[in-house]
Amino acid sequence: MSPLPFKSLIYGVSEHVCTLTLNRPEKRNALSAQLVNELIVALETAEADPIIRVVVLTGAGGAFCAGADLSLMGGDSDQDPDIPHRGGFVELNLAMRQLGMPIIARVERYAMAGALALICGSTFVIAEDTAKFCAPEIDRGLFPMMVLASLFRTVSKRDGLDMVLTGRKVSATEAVNMGLINQAVSADQLDAAVATLAETLANKPPAAIRMGLAAYHEAEQLDFEAALPFLQDQLMEVLGTEDAQEGIMAFLAKRKPKWKGR
Repeated sequence: MSPLPFKSLIYGVSEHVCTLTLNRPEKRNALSAQLVNELIVALETAEADPIIRVVVLTGAGGAFCAGADLSLMGGDSDQDPDIPHRGGFVELNLAMRQLGMPIIARVERYAMAGALALICGSTFVIAEDTAKFCAPEIDRGLFPMMVLASLFRTVSKRDGLDMVLTGRKVSATEAVNMGLINQAVSADQLDAAVATLAETLANKPPAAIRMGLAAYHEAEQLDFEAALPFLQDQLMEVLGTEDAQEGIMAFLAKRKPKWKGR
């Protein structure tokens, strides 16, 4: 059941995993202002739920996302008064980065244009081995400005410039090789691969993951000399959590730990 009356998004929870499904298949799940805002609200909702430890991001209708909805570029008035307004594409990128749990992007067929920001903002990406990835804006007389920040934090300068300046389609195999995605699997293995990774992550200590992801993003902005003392302080904080104490006790007692998320 969806906690809010989402119109362009399906919100589902199974055990510790929240699945967010972009639900505009008639538009190839293109990102409208409504869908972007609903994604932000959904991430906030998932983060506030102590049961949820992993988010899976996918698309309806057998495809991931075709990027921004160009038909709405002249003015998007599809905001829903039943959903609180949290922002646009900038805020979505920040929400994905600041979420205290892993995001797994499950990619069918393609991830194009602005969808690359969703890919780069995810912690893991598993795609069909026939999936394609591209930034075709250059062929529309545009440039993927809003993708640059995350794309060049994910792939090398040469690979990123290749994508944004040529607009060519990158295969799933090449996407793995350049570090854009983690895995390329056959279509019939996609669900199993995503489920296996989600289960693995859900069984890890939530407190350590939350604090570790936050420390990772903060340390990424620091030079080496500043990062070391910062990370030392973060280590002390992690050691003070109940999950850390439980993990150590479980290890010594040779039993499976019971994580509390704090």
